[in-house]
Amino acid sequence: MSFKVTAYIHSLQDKNTDQHNLDEAEIIEDRGNNSYIAKYKGVKCTAIFNHFVGRYFIDDIYGIIKDSI
Repeated sequence: MSFKVTAYIHSLQDKNTDQHNLDEAEIIEDRGNNSYIAKYKGVKCTAIFNHFVGRYFIDDIYGIIKDSI
């Protein structure tokens, strides 16, 4: 499972207006229970799907996943 989406990206949030902004990312894994792994600009992060707005929200600030060696 891997597909491109237009998603809200945490690091693109406007601090003055608290508005979220969209960019292209890739959903690479469905972990179940509305939990996903996404890749944004080469970084693996956590994501959720918001059914009310029909978009993924990708946390590339606090949800970074470091690959184990």
